[in-house]
Amino acid sequence: MGDGTTLVSALSALRQGPGRGFRFVGLDRQERYFAYEELEAEAHRRAAFLVDRGLKKGDRVALVIPEPHEFVLTFLGASVAGLVPVPIYPRASFKNADGYVDILAHIIGTAEAAAVFCMKSNREVVSQIASRGVDVPIWDATDTFEGSAPSAGLPKVGEDDLCFLQFTSGSTSKPKGVMVTHGNLVANARAFLGPKGLDRNDDDVGVSWLPLFHDMGLIGFALGTLVCDIPVVLLPTETFGRSPRVWLEKISEHRGTITYAPNFAYGLVTKRIKDRDLENMDLSHLRVAGCGAEPIRARTLLDFAERMKPAGFQPKAFLPSYGMAEATLAITFHQLGDEMKVDRVDADAMKDGVARPADDSTETVLEVVSCGEGFPEHEVKVVDPDGAELGERRVGHVVTRGPSVTQGYFQNPAATAEGWKDGWLQTGDLGYWAPDADGTMNLHICGRIKDLIIIRGANHYPQDIEWAVADIEGVRRGNVIAFSTLIDGVEELVVAAEAVSGDAERLRTEIAREVQRGFGLSPKHVAVVPVGTLPKTSSGKAQRRKTRALYEAGDLPEHP
Repeated sequence: MGDGTTLVSALSALRQGPGRGFRFVGLDRQERYFAYEELEAEAHRRAAFLVDRGLKKGDRVALVIPEPHEFVLTFLGASVAGLVPVPIYPRASFKNADGYVDILAHIIGTAEAAAVFCMKSNREVVSQIASRGVDVPIWDATDTFEGSAPSAGLPKVGEDDLCFLQFTSGSTSKPKGVMVTHGNLVANARAFLGPKGLDRNDDDVGVSWLPLFHDMGLIGFALGTLVCDIPVVLLPTETFGRSPRVWLEKISEHRGTITYAPNFAYGLVTKRIKDRDLENMDLSHLRVAGCGAEPIRARTLLDFAERMKPAGFQPKAFLPSYGMAEATLAITFHQLGDEMKVDRVDADAMKDGVARPADDSTETVLEVVSCGEGFPEHEVKVVDPDGAELGERRVGHVVTRGPSVTQGYFQNPAATAEGWKDGWLQTGDLGYWAPDADGTMNLHICGRIKDLIIIRGANHYPQDIEWAVADIEGVRRGNVIAFSTLIDGVEELVVAAEAVSGDAERLRTEIAREVQRGFGLSPKHVAVVPVGTLPKTSSGKAQRRKTRALYEAGDLPEHP
């Protein structure tokens, strides 16, 4: 484990040696390797340029940088200079460019950034923030640092200083800037990579394609790995989108031991991988295949394990996890090396907030994946609306506190007051505790409180409905959104699903039938929409509230 108390001190404490460094795979599939000592030297070199340009400790700098190595090097340079990086999604396409510029301007303006870094490939779109009233210098992440570094005094960085602003993905509202201190980062990294987490060892190698502008990719595979000394291989997210097998090929090539992905990614690989792709692939070194960032479906992971068996993949590598940006990253982890635990519960009882185990007489069963336990020095509770702690198998609001929990949202005291109460982070998630075979209590996440569908007094979790509908032939998997809306004073269910126009008439009937059969609900409306229509965040999360707003405004396009 690293010895630093800040990202900056951790960077200087890293051990040197063969293979100890970061390997960046470019969009051109070419690899660039930076040993730890080269990362540190380049970070200090870039920091000198930043200080020489007049930036001062605590200034925010927005990073809209699509190339992974330029992003990481600029982020580290800003950290050494005492600045506060603000990672932002760099658009890979110009689809809905106006909406993207709106979000870009909102984040840069909210962060009160002193400068914005981008690259030549996306400067034109980044420059459009000026049309939204955001006037800030825009610098090229390559040209700015060319030549010999100027002489510049660097500030001292402490654990209470802001390390970066992590803007939430916006699945529930406009993105808000989570204030992550150096102390938060180090505490969380040591928790999730420590003995009660991934239990890092000197032979570990991380492999990731996850976006570096979101917490799981940024902290899990760039910052946390620096804090705890784990070499990594970083691929561009676009590469995974175009060719998912490259992810597995790099794990095989570099004998990767740790990787992570959302549920949808495991399903995508299972669908697209060919037998010939597996012939020379070796996944036997992979001891951690983490899953998080969105609801976890057991069937998706089990299908992946079966498909990857010829490559030596071990199902015990699966590590379901729960976390969020407001807690820096990780909150609970499944027990390392144990089989994935799936709790089969009575769907009818869940409507009343009770996770009663299913038996042979249970008509409708829900499968909820265990996300394990919390970490040392951190607390996690499930409480009722008044804050009283609930017993096992009672569904309630998940709250947490500890050194990883951040202090709030930047320049947003109202949202901070709502999200943090008496030191406890109000996650907004619903969950329950249930014991495993040896009596260990494990957290199970059901959904978001504000997305909960309540019809005739019964609770329904939208992802359960969405998963059931996604299994219907013709529905584009992973592109279903269920929500409730008020119609004539009554709360009603609406299901929206992406499909081709030729299947629309059949799917309206089949979706309604499946929802009635599985959940005892009759959708007021089934919207079969064109592929690519349903709104998602930049990290791929369903935007249920935005979908509902589009539907209520009559702006959700549907096949005739």
